[in-house]
Amino acid sequence: MQKRKLGSSLEVSALGLGCMGLSHGYGPATDTRQAIALIRTAVDSGVTFFDTAEVYGPYVNEEVVGQALAPVRDQVVIATKFGFTFGDDNKQQILNSRPEHIRWAVDGSLKRLGTDVIDLLYQHRVDPDVPIEDVAGTVKELIAEGKVKHFGLSEAGAQTIRRAHAVQPVTALQSEYSMWWREPEQEILPTLEELGIGLVPFSPLGKGFLTGAIKEGTTFGSDDFRSIVPRFSPEALQANQALINLLGQIATEKGVTPAQIALAWLLAQKPWIVPIPGTTKLHRLEENLGAAAVELSNDDLRKIASALEQVQVRGDRYPAALKARVGR
Repeated sequence: MQKRKLGSSLEVSALGLGCMGLSHGYGPATDTRQAIALIRTAVDSGVTFFDTAEVYGPYVNEEVVGQALAPVRDQVVIATKFGFTFGDDNKQQILNSRPEHIRWAVDGSLKRLGTDVIDLLYQHRVDPDVPIEDVAGTVKELIAEGKVKHFGLSEAGAQTIRRAHAVQPVTALQSEYSMWWREPEQEILPTLEELGIGLVPFSPLGKGFLTGAIKEGTTFGSDDFRSIVPRFSPEALQANQALINLLGQIATEKGVTPAQIALAWLLAQKPWIVPIPGTTKLHRLEENLGAAAVELSNDDLRKIASALEQVQVRGDRYPAALKARVGR
């Protein structure tokens, strides 16, 4: 698989693997053996960039990722995240980026991942109670100590990115970006380009919607995050089907799948964008990775841009209680 560079020096495969869904967010956790097999298949297919976080589970996803990648640790890049403490039931997520907590979280992640260094460490969400300069300064110290190689932010606003970058260079921003969430184009992408920071889009397939597998009338279990997301309400699914119809037409013309078009479109936006689609299914993994070989001409991109202008996506991407955590 082709390689791309995040920041000035972190080289990774053009597509990474988002590992969250193997343990968290989309229903029951995948059997550990199956999860390890899927991650190792990704390695065999050329993926060198794997994304996890302490909050996924919590904690268990890092253990699965660490176990899966142990035999090839020196050949891959592992990204993980800090930024929360958890309630007594391990379900309540409380923002916490105090310096002492960052250090505690990193030590825990290193142990669970079975490694002596974290390649890319993100602040998972901006903590309004802790100056971003203190966060960046703590990560800078951890880099000097050899526990971390690169610093990242997630869902941070442009001014926060600038303030953090002035203390410790930011290698990558992880934020949602896809055909159905294009807000980063307004302010975030220009800021990243100016500062030389890479973008790692999560949910590049719209939490599954852009695959075309989610139809009007699709329902989600109570343990599936999408059950509380306004964009997946019955009314929104009906309205947003227009986007899938357009995507399907373009994919048919190219002889590929809607998911491959959605990922190829992201790759075509900037050479420093590295999407991290996640899946629990081997055939979907193969399909997603095939997107790296899909070439979209300038004419293709103009057609897609014109098609996207015809569609107004309905529904917020987060429930109201979580919207305040993004874009700070």
